[in-house]
Amino acid sequence: MSSHPPMYFKNHLYWVLLAAGGAVALAGLYAVHMMEHYGHIISGMNNQIVWGIPHVFAIFLIVAASGVLNVASIGSVFGKAVYKARAPLASLLSIAMLAGGLTVLMLDLGRPDRIIVAATNFNFTSVFAWNVVLYSGMFSLVIVYLWTMMERRMNPFNKAAGLAVFVWRFVLTTGTGLIFAFLVARQAYGSALLPPMFIVLSFAWGLAVFHVAQTVIYNWNEKTLDPAILNRKKNLLGVFVLGSLYMVATYHFANMYFAHQQAFELFILRDGGMYTNLFWWGYVLLGNVLPLALIFMPGMGRTRCVMAASLLVVLGAFALLYVFIIGGQAFPLNIFPGYEVSSSFGDGQIATYTPSLYEFLLGFGGLAIAFIITTVSVRVLNFMPQDKPYISD
Repeated sequence: MSSHPPMYFKNHLYWVLLAAGGAVALAGLYAVHMMEHYGHIISGMNNQIVWGIPHVFAIFLIVAASGVLNVASIGSVFGKAVYKARAPLASLLSIAMLAGGLTVLMLDLGRPDRIIVAATNFNFTSVFAWNVVLYSGMFSLVIVYLWTMMERRMNPFNKAAGLAVFVWRFVLTTGTGLIFAFLVARQAYGSALLPPMFIVLSFAWGLAVFHVAQTVIYNWNEKTLDPAILNRKKNLLGVFVLGSLYMVATYHFANMYFAHQQAFELFILRDGGMYTNLFWWGYVLLGNVLPLALIFMPGMGRTRCVMAASLLVVLGAFALLYVFIIGGQAFPLNIFPGYEVSSSFGDGQIATYTPSLYEFLLGFGGLAIAFIITTVSVRVLNFMPQDKPYISD
């Protein structure tokens, strides 16, 4: 019996994975078609919950797209060679995730064909208009940044391009946080803490995604990451996870300080049923405590532990965004403090939301687009980190 060489199986698996990603992306396109044809009535969204599961996926991809550039910035702006070797891969992941996230947002507009209106008619008093500029600017700057890294004659401009990306990604993530911070029509939002909270969250989520992608690429190429580099990066992930947990705790403590916010905080932290369980068990325990244990407990610094910690951070991110975005809309706005409000439109009631299959297909379609862009680019161009012998600095 003859056996095929390992490379055959790798090539075969590559095309299988690419076909699977394409199938998921097509399923997302099918969901768009169905929502375009029948309207958003076929989704779980309603007059109270106007941002659903697709927005959870989209916001995660956009925030992580900004955060993953932290790896590149540490290398190009601060001159750390270990991270500079990973700047091309980090930039590729940023472009891929930003494309996937914005595709989900664009196709969830209800009328995707009217995106040209948003792109050509700016209302500069709207934070959404600002984000059109921020997102397109990020695409352009990261592409130029990649050019300065991969074209030798452009290398002298690398630090300037890296600095521009470093500044722009902070502004972009601030803009994402301001979408919620300027929205006073929900109890969960309207807080000045949200922009810095999103920035710190982006650090942890972006680095977690980078760990997952890097580990898969190294395993695919049958290479092993230097243990010293792995240890340094997993400690950085632990610091970012602690920072994000601190910012989320500060946000909730600040809300608890104000009497008009206490009912909302009790809803999220104690009485919210699924939202409470997702927050404590999904975000705090699975998304923070367990990853920190895997990262900092003695003898737990192996590649598999860091990979598991990174995946748990990503799952915790989705749990937090579900609670923040959907739970924040489900709680009724306290328009008349001290009075009980009720009407046939459900005023004063906790809104219900059951996501439909089409919403999940759309969200996973965005992930599939990011996956396809990354997979094809890594295959065609050399995004594999090229490490020199590591000396601790």
